[in-house]
Amino acid sequence: MPRDSSATKARLLDAAFTEFAAHGIAGARVDRIAEAAGANKRLIYVYFGNKEQLFDEVLRRAMTAGAESVPFDVEDLPGYAGAVFDHLVTRPDLMRLRLWKLLERPATTGLEADAFRRKTAEVADAQERGGLSPEMPPDDLLTMVLAVAQAWFSAAEDVDPGEIDQSWSPERLALHRSAVVEAARRISAPKSAVPHP
Repeated sequence: MPRDSSATKARLLDAAFTEFAAHGIAGARVDRIAEAAGANKRLIYVYFGNKEQLFDEVLRRAMTAGAESVPFDVEDLPGYAGAVFDHLVTRPDLMRLRLWKLLERPATTGLEADAFRRKTAEVADAQERGGLSPEMPPDDLLTMVLAVAQAWFSAAEDVDPGEIDQSWSPERLALHRSAVVEAARRISAPKSAVPHP
């Protein structure tokens, strides 16, 4: 019976995601990835090239899955921030993977740059129509909304980000999500739509 290369590739990518999220590129070991995937380590090089190329593919796959799970909605940036927060609650390892990427491969990939440019153009258009605050340039506004959505996963000092979904009570999780949505609303709404304290 012929080997199913697509299933093997998927297992290798899943195992590599776990390995890279835990150890980064430098600390990741192809032997552990292959063992976790139940595959020959030679296949990593056949399918993906070197370890850095494997990391790039893991990141591309994660970004694509994230974009499909959390579609960008320029008409509702607070809701988008809440959806990003929800996605990270279910996949806190995404933030660890992203942090390793920033530390070990800081240059942006074409996919990242293209996605950010597209979203920034949508923000600029919404600002021109008056639906979003014109106080910040569009790239700053988008960056701040994304930072708010991700803040608890990089700044929660009393919690391991990998255990947020287990360590936060549903009430605490709801409070944090509410704060994320409200902060994104205040950042993005035109001044006339944000009540003064």
